[in-house]
Amino acid sequence: MLMQISTDNRRINIIVITSLMLVFMIVGTTWILHVPNTQISDFGNFWDRVPGFFVGDKLYQTDNDYFSKYAYQTGFMVYILSVVKLFGYKIFVIQFLNVIYQALILLFTYLLVIKIFDNIKLARLSVLLLMVDLDWFALNSQASNQYLGSLLYLITFYLLMQDKSRYYILAGITLAAGCLIRPIGPVIIAGIVVFTICYLLLKNKDYHRIGKIMISLAVYFILFSLAGWGIKATGINNYGLSNNDPEWKFVTGLNYQSNGTYSSDMDKLIDANKSRAQMNPVEQTKLHSEIDFLNQHHAWFKLFVNKTQVLWSTRTMATDFTSFGLNHSAKTVDLINYLAYAGSIMLIIFSWIGSLALFKAKFSNNLYLLLLPLLAFAVVQLVIEVQGRYRIEFLPILSIVGSLGLYNTINSFSYLKIGQKNTLRFN
Repeated sequence: MLMQISTDNRRINIIVITSLMLVFMIVGTTWILHVPNTQISDFGNFWDRVPGFFVGDKLYQTDNDYFSKYAYQTGFMVYILSVVKLFGYKIFVIQFLNVIYQALILLFTYLLVIKIFDNIKLARLSVLLLMVDLDWFALNSQASNQYLGSLLYLITFYLLMQDKSRYYILAGITLAAGCLIRPIGPVIIAGIVVFTICYLLLKNKDYHRIGKIMISLAVYFILFSLAGWGIKATGINNYGLSNNDPEWKFVTGLNYQSNGTYSSDMDKLIDANKSRAQMNPVEQTKLHSEIDFLNQHHAWFKLFVNKTQVLWSTRTMATDFTSFGLNHSAKTVDLINYLAYAGSIMLIIFSWIGSLALFKAKFSNNLYLLLLPLLAFAVVQLVIEVQGRYRIEFLPILSIVGSLGLYNTINSFSYLKIGQKNTLRFN
């Protein structure tokens, strides 16, 4: 149906994308109303500490606490505190804001496709692929930083593609905000830098645009540094936005037995009663042990394969994090998990088809501005802790490529039907 609606009328195009966003918001809101409000895992670390913070409690008690080890998460905590300050301690507000961010992600996915392929039908299909993927949107019931972070990074890409001076400054601002909310900025920046070197410097020798991107990165570094200083100065977190436990992600990520995922067996290494000075040598010893095991058993390649499967071909486990089973039957939970995984499978399959179709398709080099951060992310995930849900930020990019795959698939079936009709008439 989306393929048949005219793309020539601007008003119709606006109605179509607005309708898709509204339908999604209705479904997304219905979802958050039917799952428990329980905030678990890292999400609970954000939400459950809010009441205490407003009565004078610190975010951490020791230098081995969550927000002292992972101080870089304080940016998102400030966001949570700000929302609660404005609207009260109501989890529905956080949840509904997530739905709004998701709808805006659909909009910017749509705009990016038009910018790259100049094809509104592809843009519509990209939105459709993403909005039906329950594995993508199910986590909106949690105090998750992935949706707002994803939105800010997509806006950054879109602004960089405008190639106008004022937009490059705005891109630096959204990039800094994205990294404060969801600290995966280094892989985004790595992708932008590689794009600048390969396509702007070596291929196009576009020194003017290179200078503008350097301005964006300068704005990012200045704002991010100021934010870290501000968090220290206000006493929210004396560690600023630093990472005081860099070994842990590698300890878990290089654990062969768990395929680089978090395992409850790892809890044996964690002793919250000890200081970082005591725990750092323990984690470093464990890290060297994991590396020695991989070297002795020549298991690096197999570990990388297993981790890639976990990241890209298993469920994101988003539905599990919602505690959906607490108020629904086992049969319903199985059905929801099946539907969620079906959405992921469909998105992955069409993105593979789309990636092959790129060899014949016409598109802007700006596509690489999306693909290179995705590749940087995939490479980094080979050596650090991996979870299926970590791909959520990059599913909009997969849906952009997948839209080309779905478009070609639909056209192929159309040609087959026409061929069959002609055969019948001939007979």
